[in-house]
Amino acid sequence: MEPSTRLVQIIHPEHGRKVAMVSEPFLTLLNESTSIYQLALKALDSGKSIHSLIEQQLSTDQLDYESIYKGISDWKLLPSFDNPEIASHCIVSGTGLTHHSSAMNRQVMHQAEMGDVMTDSMIVYQWGVEGGKSADGEIGIQPEWFYKGTGAILKGHGEKLTIPAFGNDGGEEAEIAGVYIVNRAGEPIRIGFTTGNEFSDHVMEKKNYLYLAPSKLRNCSIGPELVLTDNFADVNGTVTVSREEELLWSCDIKTGEKNMAHSLANLEYHHFKYPDHRQALQGHVHFFGTGAFSFGSGISLQAGDQMKVQWDGMGRALVNTIAIEEGGEQFLRVKSDI
Repeated sequence: MEPSTRLVQIIHPEHGRKVAMVSEPFLTLLNESTSIYQLALKALDSGKSIHSLIEQQLSTDQLDYESIYKGISDWKLLPSFDNPEIASHCIVSGTGLTHHSSAMNRQVMHQAEMGDVMTDSMIVYQWGVEGGKSADGEIGIQPEWFYKGTGAILKGHGEKLTIPAFGNDGGEEAEIAGVYIVNRAGEPIRIGFTTGNEFSDHVMEKKNYLYLAPSKLRNCSIGPELVLTDNFADVNGTVTVSREEELLWSCDIKTGEKNMAHSLANLEYHHFKYPDHRQALQGHVHFFGTGAFSFGSGISLQAGDQMKVQWDGMGRALVNTIAIEEGGEQFLRVKSDI
């Protein structure tokens, strides 16, 4: 990716939330906007570009990015996008089986159930290869789609990703996510792209591929930066897992349309074709799939393990550690005495 405008969301115990533009090695604060959601909505309502609004709001106040990134400042990095007022008005979702290596991992994961035949996962991936990149303006084959939750599940750089007591496992999924806002007329607008760790329960999924849906209902992380760009052609990256500061696993990864079975336009169409995904002022974070994950190499992550996702042109790496919810799974009884 070529150099682009990069934004972060930060918060301070006294000064509250702020949006800042990355001007390495500094963060330059914006004067008015306290969230990227607010900034994007103002751009849409005013008819101005988001770039012109950023230029208009740029202050002379700068913060040391390194200390914030390392977590040794009173300022803290937030997820790179959210709906700060109503978390449930941000939908977090994703598209799977977009990358060949991921489809192969899924094929191996479920082949034992079906014998030495092509699994449904590989069939869906092959459908994408054959029909996921249609001519401009034409509808291609529908991809796999999954729901992760509302904006309440989003974590930022440096935060822990937690394996719940009812979970079987937790593992990194290094991806890029598209970030969107729906304008007042019900039209989806892409703001930009962000590094993401989609974080899923692969042990649960491996039990049966019909468990894919609940295996995705986990917290995840995005950030630290939101990149304002239209370039999603060919992106290289690296994902690593470390344990007690020793490298446990590493893999070079690729994403972007050149490396995927579907075009970006086709993935976006099949997400936003649903009217419920075009509600005015709704936010969306949509993951575009992964090319590799450590679970496919036989690695089981433990509490304290560090996951790091770095994409070229997407700003600084996203780093999170694993936490495991203490105590066993507790039955939740639904009350009926209203």
